[in-house]
Amino acid sequence: MTMSTTTQPSTERKKRRLKRYLRERAEDGELYFKGKFIADDVGLSPKEIGALMVKLSESASDLEIEKWSYTSATTWRVEPA
Repeated sequence: MTMSTTTQPSTERKKRRLKRYLRERAEDGELYFKGKFIADDVGLSPKEIGALMVKLSESASDLEIEKWSYTSATTWRVEPA
């Protein structure tokens, strides 16, 4: 097995988990958060959340995701598309 085949499914699972969490939280409107504050909720590190948010912002058609501000950590803004 190459590293990409063992890492990819894990990354996809994490991405789906984060996306599901965001969809549930943004159901009623906008959601603002920093990765470090939701890390425990989704079982990911803040660094993983940051990397996945960039991927989701490019690929999630049912969510609008944008970097909102940066003060000691990136704040993300999410809302249903």
